[in-house]
Amino acid sequence: MRILYIATRICWPVRSGAHLRDFHIALHLARNAKLTYIGMDSGENGTQAHEVCEDPIAPFGDTEVIRVRRSSGYSVSKIVRGLVGPMPLVVLNYTSPLVACEIERVLRRDSFDVVQIEGVFLSAYAQRIRELVPHILLNSDMHNVESEVLSRYAKNEPNPARRLYAHRTATLLRQQEDLLLKTCDSHTVCSEIERQFLLSRDLNPRVEVIPNGVDVNSFAQLPGEGTTRRSLIFVGAMDYHANVDGVLFFAKEAWPFIYQRRPDLQFVVVGSKPVPEVLKLQEQPGITVTGTVDDVRPYYYRALAAMVPLRIGGGTRLKILEAMAAGTPVISTTIGAEGIPVTHGQDILIADSAQEMIEAAVSLQQDSELWNGLITAGRKLAATYDWAAIGDKLLRFYDAQLARPLLNAAR
Repeated sequence: MRILYIATRICWPVRSGAHLRDFHIALHLARNAKLTYIGMDSGENGTQAHEVCEDPIAPFGDTEVIRVRRSSGYSVSKIVRGLVGPMPLVVLNYTSPLVACEIERVLRRDSFDVVQIEGVFLSAYAQRIRELVPHILLNSDMHNVESEVLSRYAKNEPNPARRLYAHRTATLLRQQEDLLLKTCDSHTVCSEIERQFLLSRDLNPRVEVIPNGVDVNSFAQLPGEGTTRRSLIFVGAMDYHANVDGVLFFAKEAWPFIYQRRPDLQFVVVGSKPVPEVLKLQEQPGITVTGTVDDVRPYYYRALAAMVPLRIGGGTRLKILEAMAAGTPVISTTIGAEGIPVTHGQDILIADSAQEMIEAAVSLQQDSELWNGLITAGRKLAATYDWAAIGDKLLRFYDAQLARPLLNAAR
């Protein structure tokens, strides 16, 4: 099987949950099929403007990896078009003539069985791909149902102007998602909830759940004996609005009361690109913001619990699966744990309000019966999300779709 994988990023080095999904799925495809990977680069890694180059990723072996420069930041013209036009700004930011030309060049050069595009941000390329290769399996892989993420953001945003902008962007993103549902032959999402979101739109799409996963063996390394767990941690990219919202909420509404009752604990925010509001949290007693770290595992191994106080977002939380695989209990909101079949009090503690977060964190004690039970059950659950099994599921889905008449090739 020959596969063209088109992503909004080069997935190496891994810096975020989105990088992790792209990396592990592409890695599995590279090991079991002939893969070409096209990833965009905004220039943060020192590449030059308008550059297109091959950029091998060592774990992928001899897989062809093509890095294409896209415009970094939001130009005035894009902002204006995003504010008044039919295309949301987040889609415009990933829409580049240079990227389109490179996709077309590769499609004209080689014959593929499957083209996979990573999400609604790449929707502008879907129709052109369909025109160029009308009888190829075109699959959209949605890391989130982004319109739902923005709708939730709007509900929690107190600023009227931002709330209005989020509502409008959510509407435009839904239109782009519907366009993908009509243009692509199949779709993969991270959770059953998101599958139902798409099926409810009465466009008869073929949708399969390909959840996020975890490298179980990597995270299963146990910390040293006698390690004292003295932190609550949050792990995630700290320029992503859902993470920022959750951390700020927890730090303001829950952490001061936890620290008052448990001064032995620290709240550690682990993740790349912390925005100024997150960096400012270090002015509060007991809070540390690390920024980018080389390895998140030591932070899990030293944590009493991993906090997932998310109020918006979608998909399957990589941070929950990582914590469980690392043997760290998880305290999460219902939305944070969405997409994972968890049971409160068995493999996770669900806490939706600030008061529930406070009580869960304060009452959890290292080596207690509850704490040990959460670790054992969490590890068992995480083992069912190993990336190799998820990659195999995606390949089986491809095979099943290739054996059927393509849904949208004739449109």
